Amino acid sequence: MEITKDMLIGELIRKKPEAVETLMEFGMGCVGCPASQMESLEEAAMVHGLNLDELMKALNK
Repeated sequence: MEITKDMLIGELIRKKPEAVETLMEFGMGCVGCPASQMESLEEAAMVHGLNLDELMKALNK
C-alpha cells in the first residue's frame, strides 16, 4: 500500500497501524486525538513544521 500526502491520518492508522511509531518519531504525538482523524498527512506536516518529503519517505519504507 502506497501512502500519499492526501491520506487522512485516521485512514492511515486503520490501514497500517505500525505507522503510528513513525508518526510519533516525527513528533506527531497527537495521532490519537479526534482532530487528527480528519487531517491529511500534508496538513499535519505543515502544522507540526515537518518536512513532508522526509515523512512520506519514512512512512513508505
